[in-house]
Amino acid sequence: MKRLMGLALAAAMLGGAAQAEVTDKSAAGFEVTESATIAATPAKVWDGLMHPARWWNPKHSWSGEAKNLYFDPSGCFCERLKRGAVRHMTIVYNDGATAMRLNGALGPLQFTGASGHMGVTLKPAAGGTDVVLTYDVGGYAKGGLAETWAAPVDMVLGEQLARLKKTVETGKPD
Repeated sequence: MKRLMGLALAAAMLGGAAQAEVTDKSAAGFEVTESATIAATPAKVWDGLMHPARWWNPKHSWSGEAKNLYFDPSGCFCERLKRGAVRHMTIVYNDGATAMRLNGALGPLQFTGASGHMGVTLKPAAGGTDVVLTYDVGGYAKGGLAETWAAPVDMVLGEQLARLKKTVETGKPD
Protein backbone atom coordinates (compact mmCIF):
# COMPACT_ATOMS: atom_id res chain seq x y z
CA MET A 1 0.00 0.00 0.00
CA LYS A 2 2.88 2.38 0.77
CA ARG A 3 4.24 1.71 -2.73
CA LEU A 4 0.88 2.59 -4.32
CA MET A 5 0.66 5.80 -2.31
CA GLY A 6 4.23 6.71 -3.29
CA LEU A 7 3.47 6.01 -6.95
CA ALA A 8 0.31 8.09 -6.77
CA LEU A 9 2.26 11.00 -5.28
CA ALA A 10 4.95 10.70 -7.94
CA ALA A 11 2.33 10.61 -10.70
CA ALA A 12 0.64 13.69 -9.27
CA MET A 13 3.93 15.58 -9.29
CA LEU A 14 4.64 14.93 -12.99
CA GLY A 15 4.55 18.16 -14.94
CA GLY A 16 1.52 18.35 -17.23
CA ALA A 17 0.06 15.19 -15.73
CA ALA A 18 -3.06 13.77 -17.30
CA GLN A 19 -6.47 14.28 -15.75
CA ALA A 20 -7.51 11.03 -14.10
CA GLU A 21 -10.71 9.95 -12.44
CA VAL A 22 -12.65 6.89 -11.36
CA THR A 23 -15.81 7.85 -13.27
CA ASP A 24 -18.06 4.98 -12.18
CA LYS A 25 -18.01 2.07 -9.78
CA SER A 26 -20.43 -0.57 -8.58
CA ALA A 27 -20.44 -4.11 -7.24
CA ALA A 28 -19.95 -5.29 -10.84
CA GLY A 29 -16.81 -3.25 -11.59
CA PHE A 30 -15.55 0.22 -12.35
CA GLU A 31 -14.59 2.71 -15.06
CA VAL A 32 -11.60 5.04 -15.09
CA THR A 33 -11.16 7.92 -17.51
CA GLU A 34 -7.86 9.59 -18.27
CA SER A 35 -7.47 12.65 -20.49
CA ALA A 36 -4.72 14.97 -21.63
CA THR A 37 -4.00 17.52 -24.31
CA ILE A 38 -0.71 16.74 -25.98
CA ALA A 39 1.12 19.54 -27.80
CA ALA A 40 1.56 17.61 -31.05
CA THR A 41 -0.40 16.62 -34.13
CA PRO A 42 -2.74 13.63 -33.92
CA ALA A 43 -0.38 11.73 -36.28
CA LYS A 44 2.58 12.28 -33.95
CA VAL A 45 0.53 11.30 -30.89
CA TRP A 46 -0.73 8.16 -32.66
CA ASP A 47 2.81 7.19 -33.58
CA GLY A 48 3.87 7.61 -29.97
CA LEU A 49 0.89 5.62 -28.68
CA MET A 50 1.73 2.71 -30.96
CA HIS A 51 5.24 2.41 -29.46
CA PRO A 52 4.64 1.68 -25.75
CA ALA A 53 8.30 0.69 -25.28
CA ARG A 54 9.12 4.41 -25.54
CA TRP A 55 6.81 5.64 -22.79
CA TRP A 56 5.37 2.84 -20.61
CA ASN A 57 6.70 2.84 -17.05
CA PRO A 58 8.79 -0.33 -16.71
CA LYS A 59 7.66 -0.64 -13.06
CA HIS A 60 4.27 -1.62 -14.46
CA SER A 61 5.51 -4.47 -16.63
CA TRP A 62 6.14 -8.15 -15.92
CA SER A 63 9.69 -8.07 -17.29
CA GLY A 64 10.71 -4.83 -15.58
CA GLU A 65 11.76 -3.37 -18.93
CA ALA A 66 9.52 -1.21 -21.12
CA LYS A 67 11.58 -2.15 -24.18
CA ASN A 68 9.77 -5.52 -24.11
CA LEU A 69 6.31 -3.99 -24.71
CA TYR A 70 4.87 -3.84 -28.22
CA PHE A 71 1.81 -4.00 -30.44
CA ASP A 72 1.99 -6.66 -33.15
CA PRO A 73 0.05 -7.09 -36.41
CA SER A 74 -2.20 -9.78 -34.86
CA GLY A 75 -3.58 -7.16 -32.47
CA CYS A 76 -1.59 -8.17 -29.43
CA PHE A 77 -0.46 -5.64 -26.83
CA CYS A 78 2.28 -7.98 -25.66
CA GLU A 79 5.45 -8.18 -23.66
CA ARG A 80 8.47 -10.39 -24.20
CA LEU A 81 9.76 -12.29 -21.17
CA LYS A 82 13.03 -14.20 -20.79
CA ARG A 83 11.03 -17.39 -21.14
CA GLY A 84 7.61 -16.74 -22.60
CA ALA A 85 5.41 -13.76 -23.15
CA VAL A 86 2.44 -11.83 -21.77
CA ARG A 87 -0.64 -10.82 -23.76
CA HIS A 88 -1.78 -7.77 -21.81
CA MET A 89 -4.67 -6.90 -24.12
CA THR A 90 -6.02 -7.65 -27.59
CA ILE A 91 -6.81 -4.87 -30.05
CA VAL A 92 -10.38 -5.34 -31.28
CA TYR A 93 -10.59 -2.08 -33.28
CA ASN A 94 -7.90 0.20 -34.63
CA ASP A 95 -8.55 2.83 -37.30
CA GLY A 96 -4.84 3.61 -37.56
CA ALA A 97 -5.18 7.29 -36.71
CA THR A 98 -7.75 8.34 -34.10
CA ALA A 99 -9.30 5.39 -32.24
CA MET A 100 -8.32 2.08 -30.74
CA ARG A 101 -10.25 -0.38 -28.57
CA LEU A 102 -8.69 -3.24 -26.62
CA ASN A 103 -9.95 -6.08 -24.44
CA GLY A 104 -8.15 -7.69 -21.54
CA ALA A 105 -7.00 -7.53 -17.94
CA LEU A 106 -3.93 -5.43 -17.23
CA GLY A 107 -1.28 -6.38 -14.69
CA PRO A 108 -2.45 -8.11 -11.54
CA LEU A 109 -6.05 -8.08 -12.79
CA GLN A 110 -4.90 -11.15 -14.78
CA PHE A 111 -4.97 -13.08 -11.47
CA THR A 112 -8.69 -12.37 -11.03
CA GLY A 113 -11.86 -13.25 -12.89
CA ALA A 114 -11.98 -9.69 -14.22
CA SER A 115 -11.58 -8.39 -17.73
CA GLY A 116 -11.78 -4.98 -19.25
CA HIS A 117 -12.44 -2.88 -22.32
CA MET A 118 -10.15 0.07 -23.06
CA GLY A 119 -10.91 2.81 -25.52
CA VAL A 120 -8.42 5.43 -26.69
CA THR A 121 -9.50 8.37 -28.86
CA LEU A 122 -7.51 11.24 -30.34
CA LYS A 123 -9.09 14.50 -31.52
CA PRO A 124 -7.43 17.63 -32.90
CA ALA A 125 -7.57 20.47 -30.37
CA ALA A 126 -6.26 23.99 -29.98
CA GLY A 127 -2.58 23.56 -29.27
CA GLY A 128 -2.40 19.87 -30.11
CA THR A 129 -4.40 16.70 -29.64
CA ASP A 130 -6.93 15.74 -26.98
CA VAL A 131 -6.45 12.14 -25.85
CA VAL A 132 -9.14 10.32 -23.86
CA LEU A 133 -8.59 6.84 -22.46
CA THR A 134 -11.34 4.89 -20.72
CA TYR A 135 -11.00 1.48 -19.10
CA ASP A 136 -14.13 -0.38 -18.01
CA VAL A 137 -13.40 -3.40 -15.81
CA GLY A 138 -15.94 -6.01 -14.73
CA GLY A 139 -16.05 -9.52 -13.37
CA TYR A 140 -15.00 -11.13 -10.12
CA ALA A 141 -12.09 -10.22 -7.87
CA LYS A 142 -11.75 -11.27 -4.24
CA GLY A 143 -12.47 -8.23 -2.07
CA GLY A 144 -14.41 -6.53 -4.87
CA LEU A 145 -13.18 -4.89 -8.03
CA ALA A 146 -14.12 -1.31 -7.26
CA GLU A 147 -12.97 -1.40 -3.65
CA THR A 148 -9.62 -3.05 -4.33
CA TRP A 149 -8.65 -2.10 -7.86
CA ALA A 150 -10.29 1.13 -9.09
CA ALA A 151 -7.92 3.62 -7.44
CA PRO A 152 -4.66 1.76 -8.28
CA VAL A 153 -5.74 1.20 -11.91
CA ASP A 154 -6.70 4.86 -12.21
CA MET A 155 -3.33 5.92 -10.81
CA VAL A 156 -1.31 3.64 -13.13
CA LEU A 157 -3.22 4.57 -16.29
CA GLY A 158 -3.03 8.27 -15.40
CA GLU A 159 0.71 7.90 -15.01
CA GLN A 160 1.01 6.08 -18.35
CA LEU A 161 -0.91 8.81 -20.19
CA ALA A 162 1.26 11.49 -18.55
CA ARG A 163 4.36 9.59 -19.72
CA LEU A 164 2.97 9.32 -23.27
CA LYS A 165 2.34 13.09 -23.24
CA LYS A 166 5.83 13.88 -22.01
CA THR A 167 7.45 11.46 -24.47
CA VAL A 168 5.59 12.86 -27.47
CA GLU A 169 6.30 16.45 -26.42
CA THR A 170 9.94 16.09 -25.29
CA GLY A 171 11.21 12.72 -26.54
CA LYS A 172 11.68 11.42 -22.97
CA PRO A 173 9.10 9.82 -20.61
CA ASP A 174 10.58 11.28 -17.39
